[in-house]
Amino acid sequence: MIEADHFPGDAVRLRARLGLAAAFPPQEGFGRAVYGGRPGARTGDPLDDVRLVPPIFSTDRLEMLIELGREPTYSDVRLESTIGGFTAPLPIFVCAFGSTELVSSGMSDTLARQAGALGLPMVIGENVVPMHDFRNPGPETLSAALNRRIAAYAEGVTDHRGGVVVQQSTEDADAEVWNAVYSDPAAQPLLDAGQLGFELKVGQGAKPGLGGMTLVDGAVARRLADRYTMQRIGTRAGAPVLRSGSPGTFTAEIFRHQIRQMHNNFPRAKLWVKLHPGRDVAEAAKIAWDAGADAVVIDGAEGGTGWAPSVSLDHVGLPLGECLRRVDGRQGCLLVSGRVWEGARAAKCLALGAAAVGLGRAALLAVDEDPDKGLSRFVECLDFELRLLISAVGKYRADALGPEDLWSGCAASG
Repeated sequence: MIEADHFPGDAVRLRARLGLAAAFPPQEGFGRAVYGGRPGARTGDPLDDVRLVPPIFSTDRLEMLIELGREPTYSDVRLESTIGGFTAPLPIFVCAFGSTELVSSGMSDTLARQAGALGLPMVIGENVVPMHDFRNPGPETLSAALNRRIAAYAEGVTDHRGGVVVQQSTEDADAEVWNAVYSDPAAQPLLDAGQLGFELKVGQGAKPGLGGMTLVDGAVARRLADRYTMQRIGTRAGAPVLRSGSPGTFTAEIFRHQIRQMHNNFPRAKLWVKLHPGRDVAEAAKIAWDAGADAVVIDGAEGGTGWAPSVSLDHVGLPLGECLRRVDGRQGCLLVSGRVWEGARAAKCLALGAAAVGLGRAALLAVDEDPDKGLSRFVECLDFELRLLISAVGKYRADALGPEDLWSGCAASG
């Protein structure tokens, strides 16, 4: 069973078991209990510390009433979204999972299959090819590990919703991952359907400014020593080895050039860029959009599916809420991730300019709880909460939410 310290794992697992029913207090107490909001101290998280505020008067609701010829309800909210060039049933995508042990054990295929069936865009993370196909590098054949994830996703797809986005880091570039995917017959059906994309990875929320990390045994470390930085962790015999990738070197011009090169080399693929929550995130996002990126993904400092130093998890990077404050989502398609697991946090991100939010730890835990229907039930609950919250503020489209729908007690009192 996957552990998830400092994350509401039990609540996620409950949703994976019960689906929509988990959006309410336990049904066993109905008729015998009264309910109210749960008071708590402010957390300091910019997203946790704002509230959604419905209006009393709503012209949007009046317009929907006229359109429908009846009073509208939450069931009339339209969640269909465009996410970085892909269509999706709601503003949700599945975040990147790379070569970590958790997703290399077969869980990645299960997750891909459920994501495909739901029509949610899914990112395949970095280092899958360098880690699992180090004996046969090069563009001649698609990585077996990568191919399994793509095939599992395609197996679940029932229409033209969703898509697979393949991430590339510095080590992946050395292995020519994108070239291999773009030319391999196994990926052609997705490419022909407009359901294939590539993501340039600049960083991640768990460890901004650092490359990907994981632990490997001594035998694997020796095989990969020419590709990664290796450092033994601990002094005991057989202690694991830290495998560290390069964060890559970027200036504004290098960054701009790489995105334009993606366009030239892979004209049929959707182009995404993933940024870590750095202090110049607004400048980087604007450059990416100006250079033609279909989406910019910002992973807030709350992100944490992969192995990372504790000091980085606790002290490095901007909170997701601050990233949303700095970046203007009107300039292009903005996708965000970082501790998203329920409808309120997702709705707040949408109100602050995001076009969609990503599921990371929540998706892994849901699939771990139920490999057949866990993600489906979890998304069912999230879909329900989003419809409730969007209709509560008198709106009926996911992209209609705005800053006017939020209130911060700190901002108001200051």
